[in-house]
Amino acid sequence: MIPAQLTNFTPSAASPSPHREEGAPLSDRPSNTLILAAILLALSLLLLFAGLGDMGLTDRDEGRNAEAGREMFVSGDLITPTFNGELRVAKPVFIYWLMTFSYQLFGVNEFAARAPSAIFGVASVLMQFFFLSRIRGHAVGFAGAFMLLLNIEMLALGRMAITDSVLIFFTTLSLYGFWLGLHGTGRARHWMWSFYGGMAIATLTKGPVGFIVPLLAGGLYLSTTRRWGQFWRHGLPVAGTIVFAALTIPWYAAMVIIHGDAYSSQAKLHTVGRFLSPMEGHGAGPWFYFPVLLLGFFPWSTLLPASLYQTYLDWRSRRPAMGPESTTPTTAIPPHCHSAYSMGGTARSDDLEWFAALWLIGTFVFFTLSSTRLPHYIGPLFPAASILVSCYWFRSMDEPLAKRFRWSLHAMTFIGYLLAIGLASLPMIYEKISGKLVGEFPLATQFQLGIGPYLAAASVLIGMGLIRFFGFHQNKRQVVLGVAGGTVAVVFLLTIFTVIPGINRYAIAPPQELAAIAGLNLGPTDQLIAYGTTRPSFTFYAQRKVLFIARGETDRLAATLTYPGRIMILLREDLQSALPEEASAFQPVLKRHGYVLLANQPMVSIPESARQATPPPIPPH
Repeated sequence: MIPAQLTNFTPSAASPSPHREEGAPLSDRPSNTLILAAILLALSLLLLFAGLGDMGLTDRDEGRNAEAGREMFVSGDLITPTFNGELRVAKPVFIYWLMTFSYQLFGVNEFAARAPSAIFGVASVLMQFFFLSRIRGHAVGFAGAFMLLLNIEMLALGRMAITDSVLIFFTTLSLYGFWLGLHGTGRARHWMWSFYGGMAIATLTKGPVGFIVPLLAGGLYLSTTRRWGQFWRHGLPVAGTIVFAALTIPWYAAMVIIHGDAYSSQAKLHTVGRFLSPMEGHGAGPWFYFPVLLLGFFPWSTLLPASLYQTYLDWRSRRPAMGPESTTPTTAIPPHCHSAYSMGGTARSDDLEWFAALWLIGTFVFFTLSSTRLPHYIGPLFPAASILVSCYWFRSMDEPLAKRFRWSLHAMTFIGYLLAIGLASLPMIYEKISGKLVGEFPLATQFQLGIGPYLAAASVLIGMGLIRFFGFHQNKRQVVLGVAGGTVAVVFLLTIFTVIPGINRYAIAPPQELAAIAGLNLGPTDQLIAYGTTRPSFTFYAQRKVLFIARGETDRLAATLTYPGRIMILLREDLQSALPEEASAFQPVLKRHGYVLLANQPMVSIPESARQATPPPIPPH
């Protein structure tokens, strides 16, 4: 729920003083900054850290990243990332540094692997609040941070052991530093260093996209507002480039010096090659990111078309009379657009929305042009989307219910009702497709999703009903923000605590538990084979190198089984009949929900948690 002091917020023009005037709205008084920040912090910690380590690592990216970080932690080699003992070049090194530090603090476990993403997710929400509060006032700042947190994609990315949450933080830091440095005066121009520093760390997190997103957004803004001259004078382009190079080149240079073509050719494949052609089956049509943005940023995404259109109208209305670096408005500025940015500079008071629109569109188009497409790739545009929608939201609070805003609410509730129907249908849909999942989830047909989807569907229906009730009354419209965000929070928490535990217990965790037990029983020179599966997370749980052998590679498996030492094979129970004759001496030592661990020698030790004769039964279907 939105704090009460925000519901009666009326934006006001900024004072030239860095402090609020006595008559400033309650929500904009400095005494409330910490209260609002504390609310956002508590909500972020709840949603991003609750049950963070309760689910096993998902494959493929989480397993690969967590294990690469573990291998760096164990080896102490902070330059070369490896996975399963082999060079890993798909991602640069920064995420593995973070995981190494996290493992030192929390031990080697799922929570530690995901903690960097959660921490930077919380940091992104707070940064959004403080930046927008500085520019637009605390009410808009709170709403923008609230929207950035409470959407499906940002919540998911903040709870996974992947690079994107960290990338989003540093690309956003870079662009906020660009804005504050470009439009500030005096010491405020030092924010420009964040532009280059944020780009550098983002590049060390996920490669070239770390500098492409900030340069693309900044370049579009400078071009359309004709501010290139201002940037060349005050944007520290030469010194900033030196800082960027000083932070990024040493690691890349070290990798080339140490590994030569083994690194450079693979790095090129995972950057340029990924852009030019689909990799690992992740190709999709050019319209792929439209539904991703619509559902990933729901419920706020339905307000994006209206906010983008209004931003374009505002820009077009003043464009003919704009000279280079013009600062004089040609049209009346709506109340919501008056800036709270009190450090001087040459920013037009409604330029922020235009900057956010270019940031969003530029990032969206860039990833649409890429041949490899995945839902989380467009994560760096979500802070811009939150700026646009939060500013448009408060503009709509001060005006009669505009047609575009009305249709946005209609779209929000319509999509919400469809989602509710989809959630309620999940158990039935799962029952129909469960037979196709047995390849990775052997007992899929014997498991059911439980009551969670029905509770989530009911929550969405109630939320959408409240939005329709309050949204079309101007005096009650401000309640919609809290209802929409609260609905997302409730559904997300229901998923975490009612659906995920069952999926983890019967689908994700069983083979991982067997891999961990195998790791405890095998010495450094022994062999663990994963047959018929390529789940990278096995290496993390076994904490040793795993030999992955695809189903059908019986000759390769037979040759491996002649190894003289202790050997264990992890596979699905139904694949035992496909094993070569050389495996006939291997005996089952443990079973877990359709997976079995075979060994050519007796077990040495069995963890207390695994001593039960049989695993817990699957709930009746």
